[in-house]
Amino acid sequence: MKKLFAILLAAVLLLACSALAEDTGLADIMAKGKLIMGFDEAYPPMGFVDENGEHVGFDIDLAKEVAARMGVELVLQPISWDAKELELNGGNIDCIWSGLTITEERKAQMLFTMPYLANEQIMVVMADSGIASVADTAGKVLGTQAGSASVDVLEANPEIRDALAEVALSDDFVAALMDLKLGGIDVLLIDSVVGNYYIAQQDDPAAFCVLPEVLQAEEYGIAVRKGEATLADAINAQLIAIQEDGTLDAIRANWFANDVTTIAKYAAEYKK
Repeated sequence: MKKLFAILLAAVLLLACSALAEDTGLADIMAKGKLIMGFDEAYPPMGFVDENGEHVGFDIDLAKEVAARMGVELVLQPISWDAKELELNGGNIDCIWSGLTITEERKAQMLFTMPYLANEQIMVVMADSGIASVADTAGKVLGTQAGSASVDVLEANPEIRDALAEVALSDDFVAALMDLKLGGIDVLLIDSVVGNYYIAQQDDPAAFCVLPEVLQAEEYGIAVRKGEATLADAINAQLIAIQEDGTLDAIRANWFANDVTTIAKYAAEYKK
């Protein structure tokens, strides 16, 4: 009985110490003068390598503005998307900022900022494929990015997944789009912001077709480590300021024809 009590007491004390642990997230960033941003470098238009070998994209432009207003240097750190949680929680990066879909599973592992961009899960096929709806994907090979929210959406729709001949996972969406173009896969499950941007950049956009059904609407957030609410709050404050003074719309217009940002929608909720 005494042993059981000791174990229970130790557990309670551990929880209490964890609850009282000081949040040094923002202080650590300010002390080192750098914000290390983990991102997928093959995820246009959020972050990718341009023809000059430079990292560019909507997320990168937005993160540069946030870091500048915080008074710190932004360090761009490409990461393997399938290992993003390990990179963050292992301390190799300070945040994941790369079109990261907010899900309950991810919220259990990371702390998210306010949602800042709207997205949808869509299916893309070649226009001459004969596939006109999700129902037509039965018996086909579907591709998507490993570790992406698209995989979770597919798992949440077993009636679609189980009817497929095969699911092929790629390291990134650009590789998956190339597989689609070359006939390696029949259909691609992808974030709408990436799929629509990629199609628009092609010499013959009409060669691609987006199926009419939207599998899931979702929102992107920036993830920091659990227990680092001060850093998340600081990023939120700058996102709101950027939205309110018009800078957000100027950045957005460089990458999206339509306003898919959600900061104005959530600003009142996240203001401190």
